[in-house]
Amino acid sequence: MNIEIWSDFLCPFCYIGKRRLENVLEQFPHRDEVKLQFKSFELDPNAALNPGKTNSEYLAAKYNMSVEQAKGMNAQMNANARTAGLEYNIDAMIPTNSFSAHRLTHWADTQGKALELSERIFQAVFIEGKHSGDTEVLAQLAVEVGLDRDAATAVLSSDQFTDNVRADQAEGEQLGIRGVPFFVFDRKFAVSGAQPDEVFLDAIQKAWDDRSPFTMVESNTTETDGSGICTDDGCEVPKKI
Repeated sequence: MNIEIWSDFLCPFCYIGKRRLENVLEQFPHRDEVKLQFKSFELDPNAALNPGKTNSEYLAAKYNMSVEQAKGMNAQMNANARTAGLEYNIDAMIPTNSFSAHRLTHWADTQGKALELSERIFQAVFIEGKHSGDTEVLAQLAVEVGLDRDAATAVLSSDQFTDNVRADQAEGEQLGIRGVPFFVFDRKFAVSGAQPDEVFLDAIQKAWDDRSPFTMVESNTTETDGSGICTDDGCEVPKKI
């Protein structure tokens, strides 16, 4: 079974959703027969590489709120991440442009390391507060998952894999994806957002057992409907998980 994960490295719910899916897969008896595939989906292609603001300042300006209110949003996101076993430090997150990180991940895919690098980048962004738009930072992250620094730097210094990122984006839009994370199970079922574990488990089991057409798998709880997802307008925080 193939599971495609459309994500952006600056979307906090993308890492949470990815981890929830992985946690559920650990309980799935056919885990060894499931392949995960990372797909690029830039939320803001025009984002500045170095906006010169902290994450709280960036959110405050974007949503017309105080910095203290933005810090409160971040605290709620940190708490949400803990439900998936992640220790976010989202106040330390550096707003930037994710395009280089996406290109590098597509190069890592040619080396069989896309999943390892995407995990390392998410960790660097949301837990360690590293600048994921910086060439040196990205090259070092590549080295840490067993990739060659010089080759990574060469990719980052060029426009290589631009078409791959754009192709993922276009493919996602053709599927009707407007926000991430978005998970597609064998092109039969889909889950939108960082949904509760039971929703992922339901989708995995249905995709394994069924051969029906592409169907959206929804949460049974109204509290999470339409939440746990990032769009170019921002990230919606669930009322309850």
